[in-house]
Amino acid sequence: MLIKKSFIELRARERAKALLDSGSFRELLGPFDFIESPWLEKQNIVPQADDGMVIAKGTFGGKACCVAAIEGAFQGGSMGEVSGAKMAAMLELALEDAEAGNPPLVILCLETGGVRLQEANLGLAAIADIHSAIAKLRRHTPVVGLITGTVGCFGGMSIAAGLCSYLVVTKEARLGLNGPQVIEQEAGITEYDSKDKPFIWSMTGGEIRYETGFADELAVDDVDAVRTAIAKCFAQGSPESFRTDRVGFYLPRLAGFDASQQVFPEITKALFSQGDRK
Repeated sequence: MLIKKSFIELRARERAKALLDSGSFRELLGPFDFIESPWLEKQNIVPQADDGMVIAKGTFGGKACCVAAIEGAFQGGSMGEVSGAKMAAMLELALEDAEAGNPPLVILCLETGGVRLQEANLGLAAIADIHSAIAKLRRHTPVVGLITGTVGCFGGMSIAAGLCSYLVVTKEARLGLNGPQVIEQEAGITEYDSKDKPFIWSMTGGEIRYETGFADELAVDDVDAVRTAIAKCFAQGSPESFRTDRVGFYLPRLAGFDASQQVFPEITKALFSQGDRK
């Protein structure tokens, strides 16, 4: 497929605009509202006026839609008190609309390393609010998560990705509870070499996540292709069950896995590609 316009190369604000119908983008709590982290400057870190979180309203396919896009270029897309509160508030307001009979479509662009270490518990509390809001909102309207690259989605926000009604990825994306450097630090380089990029993408990249059922759509890095994949998810409506409901599928496979052996993509595929994941 000929790539017309790379989605990965876009910044968060550009991504939100590209996803929404042309001319419908309206940003809430943008950079000129100067709602930024009060904690970073105290630690000699230059804050960003939108705290690395873009919140927008508009339409998608003519239907009301709200988008939260994390800026991966700011502090690795990490979630702090303000950025997390912005996403949580968007989801909670969307829930109010849904309960009032006007459910909007929801897109979450999850380019994040997880909690912002400089804000620790404040960031964790915000991520917990995000988890709670997604779990409530997805019963009323599809919440589509999107991971494309280059940061990936890790930490507590990988749980947010797992809670989404649907997850769209590109092969350049990565998804994991812990990042490669964290795994290497804790388990050693023989377990996980963070410099071995082909191995990392073969284990946590978008393609393997799609093949093993942890993502629902695999799109090429093209704006139109990403929009098409998201539209396909929205067209299905809210699923009858969510990944987080499929405990009976996952637990027996994890219980039977020999953790003493080195994991390879073939083992992962064999483990999670069996049976009906739905």
